[in-house]
Amino acid sequence: MIMSKNEKTLSIIKPDAVERNLDNEIKEIFKNNGFSILKEKKIQIEKSEAEKFYKVHETKPFYNDLCSYLSSGPIVVMVLEKANAVIDNRELMGATNPKEAKDGTIRKKYGISIDKNSVHGSDSIENAKIEIDFFFKD
Repeated sequence: MIMSKNEKTLSIIKPDAVERNLDNEIKEIFKNNGFSILKEKKIQIEKSEAEKFYKVHETKPFYNDLCSYLSSGPIVVMVLEKANAVIDNRELMGATNPKEAKDGTIRKKYGISIDKNSVHGSDSIENAKIEIDFFFKD
């Protein structure tokens, strides 16, 4: 059996979930699915920081709302680690639109809308590194 090397990915518990005190429940879901939480912090970011974080989306129509939303309240940023962390986290989060997310996913369970979908996760190993460095500059 080939053991794959552990990967790191960034997860953000978004303002809608923090506001509803779901951060500990969501962290438990990650742990119960084999993720280790290497680092975590609860912060509030400025809109300008959200704009830098979501720069990859700046040409998209939802960019401004996304940045306003991420900076609208406290968030919990975490570095998660496990084998295949990026893909496994994406599966665990579920589809961006909670209505389309599979049963048992975080967004199906907690997401309010396509915007207020409770969690963010890196979409590639490359972006995970960039996003982790954004919030956890060593």
